[in-house]
Amino acid sequence: MTRSLNRSILALAIPAFGSLVVEPIFLAVDTAMVGHLGVTELAGIGIASSILQTLVGLMVFLAYSTTPAVARLFGSGNTAGAISRGIDGMWLAVGIGAALAVVGYLLTPWAVTMFRPSGDVFDQAAIYLQLSMWGLPAMLVVFAATGLLRGLQDTVTPLWIAGLGFAGNALLNWAFIYGAGWGIAGSAAGTIVAQWGMVVAYVIVIARLAKKHGASSAPSRGGIGGTAKTGGWLFLRTVALRVGLLLTVGAATALGTEELAGWQIVFTVSSFAAFALDSLAIAAQALIGKHLGSGEEDSVRFVLRRTVAWGGAGGIVLGALIAALSPVLGVAFTGEWSMSWMTLPALVLMGALMPIAGIVYVLDGVLMGANDSRYLALAGAVNLVPFVIYLAILLMAEPRGSWGLLFVALGFFGVLMGMRWWTLGRRVKGSAWLENAA
Repeated sequence: MTRSLNRSILALAIPAFGSLVVEPIFLAVDTAMVGHLGVTELAGIGIASSILQTLVGLMVFLAYSTTPAVARLFGSGNTAGAISRGIDGMWLAVGIGAALAVVGYLLTPWAVTMFRPSGDVFDQAAIYLQLSMWGLPAMLVVFAATGLLRGLQDTVTPLWIAGLGFAGNALLNWAFIYGAGWGIAGSAAGTIVAQWGMVVAYVIVIARLAKKHGASSAPSRGGIGGTAKTGGWLFLRTVALRVGLLLTVGAATALGTEELAGWQIVFTVSSFAAFALDSLAIAAQALIGKHLGSGEEDSVRFVLRRTVAWGGAGGIVLGALIAALSPVLGVAFTGEWSMSWMTLPALVLMGALMPIAGIVYVLDGVLMGANDSRYLALAGAVNLVPFVIYLAILLMAEPRGSWGLLFVALGFFGVLMGMRWWTLGRRVKGSAWLENAA
C-alpha cells in the first residue's frame, strides 16, 4: 500500500509542480520583453504587475476550495456531482472576476498613484493595468477549472494547458509588442488573449467530462454558496499570509537598502523551493478529499503520514541544495560578491529550516482537503501575533548588514513558519479536522 500511495502522490505532485513553475518562467520572459522597450516601461510593468499579482494571489482560494469539494464527491463515487460542483466554482469565478475587472479598471489610477511614480511611469503602469483587468475573469476561471481537475485526480491536463497557454502568451507578446508596435499595451493584450484561450481549452475539456458523466453545467445556488463559504475562510488565510510577507518586507526596508535587496534574493530562492513543496500540498489536498469522500478514515491518516514524510524529505533535499549554493547565489543575482556575503547566513538558515516549511505546506494541503478552512484562517491570525512582536523587537535592535538580514530571515522562516508548523501540527494530532469534511 505504501508503494502504491507513493506512486499516487508523485503522479499528482510532479505535473502539479510543472504547472506551478510555468507561470513565473514566462512572467520573467514577459518582463524581459518589456524591459527592452526602456526603463520607463519596465518600471511601469513592475508597479502594475505587483498590484495585479497581489489581487490574483488573494483569489487563489478558488482553486483551493474547489479541489477538496470535487475530490470528496469523486471519492464517494458521485463523479457527476463532483464535476457539477467544480463547474459551480467556475461560475463563482466568473462572477467575482467580472466584478473585480470593472472595479479594478475604474480604480487603476488610484492604485498606481499609491506608488507615487513619475508621470511617464504612471502612464505606462496605468495602460498595462487597465488592459490587464479584462483578463482577470479568465485568470479566476482557470483557478477554479484547475481545482476541478485536481479534485478528479488529474494534474496532467492543467500542466498541458498551462504550458501551451504561457508559451502562446510569450509568442503573442512578442508579436504585439514588437511586430505590431503596441509597446507595453501589447504585453497586456497578449496575456489577455492567452488567458482567455486557456479558458476555452478548459471549457472544452470540462464540457466533454460533463457530457460523459451526465453532469449539470447550470449554476447551482448550493454549490456556489458552499464554495463561497469555504473560499471566504481561505481568502482570510491568504490575507494573513500576505500580511506576514508585507511585514517582513517592511522590516527589511527599515533596516536599509542592502538588507532589502538581500531579502529579495532570499525570498526569490525560497519561492522557487515553495513551488516544489506546494506540489506535494496539492497532492495531499486531492488525496485527502478523495479518501474522505469514500469514508476511509484509516486511509486518510495514512495519506497524512506519507505526505508529511514526503514534505519533510523534500525540505531536507531542497534545504541542502540551497545551503550548498548559498555562497554563490548572491553574486549570481547581482554580480556583486559583497551581496553573497550579505545573503550567505540567511540562506544557510533558510536551508536548515526548509524541512519545517515542507511539512507546513503539506499540512496546509491536508487541512484544505479536509475542508478545515475556518481553522486555517483563525490559525493564520494567531500565527501573526508572536511574529509581529518579534519584528518590533528586531526593529528596536536595528541589526545591520548580514546580521540584520539573518534576523529578518529568522523571523519569517523561524518564527512565522514555526508558528504555522505548531498550529497545523497540533490540529492534525486530534480528530476535529476530520469533522468538517461533509
